[in-house]
Amino acid sequence: MRTQRGPVPWNAVTRGALAAVPLLVAVLADRPTAGVPAALGAMLAGINDRPGSRRASVARLGFPAVAGGAGLLLGTLVAAAAGSGRSLAVLPLTIGLLGLVAGAFSSTGPVASASGTQVLVATVIGAGMPLPEPGPVRALLFLAGAGWLLLLRLLLPSPGGLGHGPYRLDGERAAVAAVYEAAARLLRATGGPRALAERAALSAALDHAQDALAGPRLRRYASSAAERRLHSQYAAAFPLAEAATALAWAGVPLPARIAEGPHRLAAAVRTGEPCGPVPAPARTDAGLRALDDALLRAATVFDHPAAAPSGRPKGESVPSLVGRAWSAAGREYGLRVAVCCATSTVVAQLLHHEHWYWLPATTVFLVKPDLGPLASRVVCRAAGTVAGAAVFGLLALLLSGPLPLVASVALCGALLPVATRHFAVQTAVVTVLVLCLVLLGGEPAATWGRVVESLLACATVLLVGHIPLPGNRGNSVRAALDTAAGAAHRYLGHVLDSPQDHEGKGALRRDAYRSLAAARTVIELSAAELPTVARHSAGSAGVAEALERLIDTTTACAVQLDRPSSELPPSHAELLVRRLSELDRARAAPAQ
Repeated sequence: MRTQRGPVPWNAVTRGALAAVPLLVAVLADRPTAGVPAALGAMLAGINDRPGSRRASVARLGFPAVAGGAGLLLGTLVAAAAGSGRSLAVLPLTIGLLGLVAGAFSSTGPVASASGTQVLVATVIGAGMPLPEPGPVRALLFLAGAGWLLLLRLLLPSPGGLGHGPYRLDGERAAVAAVYEAAARLLRATGGPRALAERAALSAALDHAQDALAGPRLRRYASSAAERRLHSQYAAAFPLAEAATALAWAGVPLPARIAEGPHRLAAAVRTGEPCGPVPAPARTDAGLRALDDALLRAATVFDHPAAAPSGRPKGESVPSLVGRAWSAAGREYGLRVAVCCATSTVVAQLLHHEHWYWLPATTVFLVKPDLGPLASRVVCRAAGTVAGAAVFGLLALLLSGPLPLVASVALCGALLPVATRHFAVQTAVVTVLVLCLVLLGGEPAATWGRVVESLLACATVLLVGHIPLPGNRGNSVRAALDTAAGAAHRYLGHVLDSPQDHEGKGALRRDAYRSLAAARTVIELSAAELPTVARHSAGSAGVAEALERLIDTTTACAVQLDRPSSELPPSHAELLVRRLSELDRARAAPAQ
């Protein structure tokens, strides 16, 4: 229920307003219905237009847009095949089966979740929204609208991004600089109550930078030198993060001057200039020696950039994604999405409502796994829909004609990047936008019908989301914890067996901390659900805490074994055994 905070993303606001240009062109050409699919594509792409690098936005906006275009085409084909009199069987069955597959894949990550949502929403809209354009044309128009927003994302420079290297890489530079800033904050917090939170913030910054650098190359040959430099600077942050984590684990406060080195490195990333001399810590123990070595290596990389490291961040392979989608967690979520979508479609068909597609489309948004607990999503959806309908009703009294509707769509597009910080506000903005598009598409206004359909969808999702289905509940939590535990054990085994393999050790440490962060997110989401759902994840927070202590201790051991012929101190070995025992007890506790 809390609102996310942060500065206003004025560049995204500008893109959201300009996203209405295809709709404006269609209205001026006296073909407003042709602009509706383009505006829908731009709207859904705008919801996915989050802060980050340009290269990452290609997948974050592009894959869901392709899925949405395919869904719009599929919906029109299904509607043509169903006709009248067979929709109670054909439409619910088709949408339910599609929900099973899309829901299962939605559980594998944020891009997959957005793609699954768009394919379902677009299929429902394609089947129910009466537009004169044929299915293939609708799909192309949808892709054109989403592609227009993606083009704006790639071409428009970010504010303050000029003058420090290729503006195409300003998101990547900001992400890498944030890693060094997070390391500086962790060093300052060492020995204090904020150390654990700052360690988690450093891990999140590394995750964000990894995602920012993992996208496709843009103008490969023109920007290869700048890209190599960024990859080298990101790789140089790994040993610095390891040393900072080990020092925070030791819990001994450090002099304030030690944090100046990472601060200067962060400034060098942003400006593209050499970092110059950095303050060196006294080499009095293993952690401070590791920090000194890490700062020295980073300064060398910054002042004399070498070729990019061989281990470029890569995405998952298709077989691994399919395996995760059809895991117990994927099947559980996919089944619930399928039941929700099929049920809402049957209810909508029985009501014979002219805008029946609103009910299953709203259901799709409500069952998304990454928008907070189910009960709060339902409350926010209901409140946002009522507020949005009231605003549109007021606009309808004051405005008339297509151009004011286009202006309203542009205003809603500009508000979307800020509205996505709270689901109720996002719902209100989307409600106004959709009701404007309904009028432009030639359908009669149905302001309060939209409210009724949304409330029915809320009731459907709230009911289906809490009824018992075949199989065990809480599979997503167990799967996330199993993944994190496996990553932690691989990291520990590598540290003990091959302590001098710095590249492999860094990659496994990243995997361990990233898996732990993902598990914590799933656990917090499950714990915030109603008791009928939350009880299935009882004890999982204790497992995550035990994993965190094990990974932090493993990092401290890695620093101790960093030098050739170094041996693990007995105190560290005893603590490792204790951490492993704690993890085993914590994992066994929920099953008792």
